[in-house]
Amino acid sequence: MGLVVYQPGQVAGPGAFPAARRIGFPAPPFFSRGCRQGRIMAITTGTADSETQATQDGVRRRDFINIAAVSAAGVGALTTLVPLVSQMAPSKDVLAESTTEVDLTPVKEGQAIKAVFRKQPLFVRNLTAKEIAEAQAVPLSELRDPQTLEERTKPGHLNWLITMGVCTHLGCVPLGTGEGEPRGEFGGYFCPCHGSQYDTAARIRKGPAPKNLEVPDYTFETDTKILVG
Repeated sequence: MGLVVYQPGQVAGPGAFPAARRIGFPAPPFFSRGCRQGRIMAITTGTADSETQATQDGVRRRDFINIAAVSAAGVGALTTLVPLVSQMAPSKDVLAESTTEVDLTPVKEGQAIKAVFRKQPLFVRNLTAKEIAEAQAVPLSELRDPQTLEERTKPGHLNWLITMGVCTHLGCVPLGTGEGEPRGEFGGYFCPCHGSQYDTAARIRKGPAPKNLEVPDYTFETDTKILVG
């Protein structure tokens, strides 16, 4: 922007001003400063927007990578864990040994047999009416481990006494199931190792054993067949 100034005595020719001198005026300070500030603000704003966008893109990429890594780790752990759990599960032969089926038909009144349950002896005894009466006549106050015969048998099957054949003292196998084996002075089972004696309900009556012979979990599948375990 400028202003044309004529010198005294000079006449401008048509279409030109040969002697004219242009005097330039500097741009207003506020205009120049405002332009520079505008350009700086534009550059700064553009840079900030670019940095913000880049930061957001970086966060999104980082989140995706984290999620992908966690998912991959979870799948890998599951892939490793499933076979491990399957290997820890009991095999079919182990499951078969966890229960024992016993046929009661051959066990006559007054007899007892020795079966096997989970690799331990199992006593199955068919009590006589006399043995039942003797067990019921014992006051609970005289028992070290008080239990009635009814508590140790199943309803409707009072004559069938099912117990583990393991002495509760040191784990010996008492006598009394075989023909002619001593049953002790109480008519049940006798452990010759340390002299523990059990009555006709397999309750401890004498000797160091602290508990009655254990009654395992069992059910009557029929009147002549039980499933132990």
